[in-house]
Amino acid sequence: MENKDSRWIKHLLDIKAISNEGLDMALKEQEKTGKKLDEILVLNNLIDKKKLAKSIFGIYSGRKIEEILVEDGIISSKQLNEALIKQKNSKKRLTEILLEENLVNDEQLAKVLAKQQGLEYTSLENFAVDKGLAREITLDKMRDYSFVPYKKEDKVLTIAVSDPTNLILFDELKILLGMQLTFMVSTERAIKKVLENFGSKSNVLQEMAENLGMQIIKEDGEEEKDNREKIENIPEDLEDKNNPVIMMVDSIINNAIKKRASDIHIESKEENVGVKYRIDGVLYPAMEKVAKKFHDVIVSRIKIMAELNIAEKRVPQDGRFKIRFEGRNIDFRVSVIPSNFGENVVIRILDKIALNLDLTSLGFDPEELERFKKEIIKPYGMILVTGPTGSGKTTTLYAAISAIYSPEEKIITIEDPIEYQLSGITQVPVNEKKGLTFARGLRSILRHDPDKIMVGEIRDSETAQIAVQSALTGHLVFSTIHANNVVDVITRLINMGIEPYNFVSALNCMIAQRLVRSICVHCKVPVKISGKELVDSGIDPAKAADKNFCKGKGCEYCNYTGYFGRKAIFELIHLSDTVKEMILEKKPFSEIKLKAKEEGMIFLREAGLKKVFAGETTLKEVNRVTFVE
Repeated sequence: MENKDSRWIKHLLDIKAISNEGLDMALKEQEKTGKKLDEILVLNNLIDKKKLAKSIFGIYSGRKIEEILVEDGIISSKQLNEALIKQKNSKKRLTEILLEENLVNDEQLAKVLAKQQGLEYTSLENFAVDKGLAREITLDKMRDYSFVPYKKEDKVLTIAVSDPTNLILFDELKILLGMQLTFMVSTERAIKKVLENFGSKSNVLQEMAENLGMQIIKEDGEEEKDNREKIENIPEDLEDKNNPVIMMVDSIINNAIKKRASDIHIESKEENVGVKYRIDGVLYPAMEKVAKKFHDVIVSRIKIMAELNIAEKRVPQDGRFKIRFEGRNIDFRVSVIPSNFGENVVIRILDKIALNLDLTSLGFDPEELERFKKEIIKPYGMILVTGPTGSGKTTTLYAAISAIYSPEEKIITIEDPIEYQLSGITQVPVNEKKGLTFARGLRSILRHDPDKIMVGEIRDSETAQIAVQSALTGHLVFSTIHANNVVDVITRLINMGIEPYNFVSALNCMIAQRLVRSICVHCKVPVKISGKELVDSGIDPAKAADKNFCKGKGCEYCNYTGYFGRKAIFELIHLSDTVKEMILEKKPFSEIKLKAKEEGMIFLREAGLKKVFAGETTLKEVNRVTFVE
């Protein structure tokens, strides 16, 4: 008999929960198989799981988790003492430090907590939530209170939780559900995985929708006069939180947030409906082949949330809504367009917690970062950021403004739309329907005595003229413009009718950027690149012989994509006097590029390859967003 088992085995014999013969049989099997004694006792029906848990509870009740960890041989006394010293110097719990130091894992801690509380431990491996329980309890409640409904007998619900000691929380849940609760212990990771799997499986969501009475809102040919009337006339089905379609839409949105998606695409096809998430710039299927008959109801529900006209299906519509998720507010932009098979919906997720406004975390090389910082602290001039849609231009501008913010200066932005609210900064939304364009808004902003201005995008010659004049008259102007690289910005400005002598005097620097996905650090492995692939990528195989290439093999942490998060690669040109003269003299762009290179400019492709050689991203990813010249 193992020493750590002796106390609770003796207790079992004392209370006659097992017989000596049964114990002997279990010990012999343990010797043969090497299985744990408690598992053998339960599998051979020598003791009930609940009796076993109570017996162990009799031994471990009132004792600290760390004491049990030492007694069970999971950590040593020395390791415990070292962890206790670290705890004194931090505000963290001891269990957090033990996990961070990899002295224990979450499964070991959960098992010890189960022993201490006299509860059964469950790994929840291959466990699926009962669909009947899901309809009764709702996925939102499971997520809000972080539990998995394990089984229900009469009015007693057994739930798997990671911390059964949080009595106040579970008293609240008991009142909310109107049931008695009993507990099992599992890990927080296992609970989240079960809930995510349940929420993301299309067949489960489809079955939820099949219970709907199918009161699909039909077009009657008449448009309602006002949005208030539209919402008041919605059938109760589409505003009832227990409606399966509402549960389906909520699950789609919740899963998208949890998976760090930036957009949700709901695509109407000839025979079915597909749902995709854009994660780190790439689309991944979330739900496939949702029955076509649910399409109208799903779209109607989203329109209600965004306060759009549910009767109008022939023209594009745009709206927005906000939800509270895990203690924070998240904004959503909704765009609905008609297609040949019905309306398609794209929902942009504006999650403030996902926005990192620290300049050092954007992806700048140290030297580039220092050059950029010098430009943004100047009292006047213009900073232009260029790149395609979705390349992170606005985030770069937000980070720059946050870095230079001071209560002594007035900063005003004009954006279409305002993506994130910045504390202490006046932000003006463009409203073209009401006549508030970038140009008109920028004129009004100048009358409000700003020190620094951000213009969301220079789209036309009028906005460009006013922005350049603002930079020339003592304001620091930040803006974005669409061009392929920094040199192409010059052509764009000339085509907008801006004279070179004007914008050359105004510009401090120009940046081109792209976003590349970062390799997941949890499943990062070395990889060999063939000579042909290196040559095709413009890399000399001989020079790459000593370089390390990596990729992510895919794991639970990164949703098996091999990537987690994105970093920007930058091409920054500082407009020195020499470069300015070359622009005014209309020198060929190839000469301007060569001179900028001599002065330290790193091209986008080079910046990307630096990240490849540093093991931060893959060659395939850099090839996706840049090309060999």
